[in-house]
Amino acid sequence: MTLVTDRQLVVRRGINLSYLTILYNSLEAVGSLIAGVLAGSVTLVGFGADSVIEVTSSVAAQWRLRSDVNEMRRELVELRTRQIIGWCFAALAVYIVLDSAHSLWTREEPGKSLFGVVVLVLSVIVMPLLATAKHRVAREMDSRALTADAMQTSLCAYLSVIALAGVALNAFVGWWWADPVAALAMTPIILRESLEGIRAKPGAPDACC
Repeated sequence: MTLVTDRQLVVRRGINLSYLTILYNSLEAVGSLIAGVLAGSVTLVGFGADSVIEVTSSVAAQWRLRSDVNEMRRELVELRTRQIIGWCFAALAVYIVLDSAHSLWTREEPGKSLFGVVVLVLSVIVMPLLATAKHRVAREMDSRALTADAMQTSLCAYLSVIALAGVALNAFVGWWWADPVAALAMTPIILRESLEGIRAKPGAPDACC
């Protein structure tokens, strides 16, 4: 009885973390996309799109957590969701490469976005904290599905650092090319996650970073 109760407490903590992630990433996505469109920043738009994908991952994590009592259903949800998210990441990588290449070729200078810098600074602080807490829940539940969701949050933290560097250099130093270059620097990480999601198999372990 105690073991079941302990697991239920961990599940509840995971659900609360998912709610918090969905709320923050929704605000992050709206802020990044608005700032990116207004400034013409491919880095901010790409980061905003990644935030939308992170929301999708957290919603899927909610489904898996609430299906914890049914192992077969949980495995199926994990597999399908990871594959869908993998294709979303692939589309995002294609967009970033094409738009960044166009910006570099035409020397299209993005506008300076101080609001975008603020959004990214907050993400650099918040996302690692969420990722650490979600990894702890995944370990306690021994769940590959929740490990995958925690990895998505970790990815968002990595991307926020890269994006902040590009947007800040453009805003404060005037290096217009730093924005598309930073966006291109995000693509290897995005493509890795894309391939892991698309190639996901039932019972396959998650990669660790």
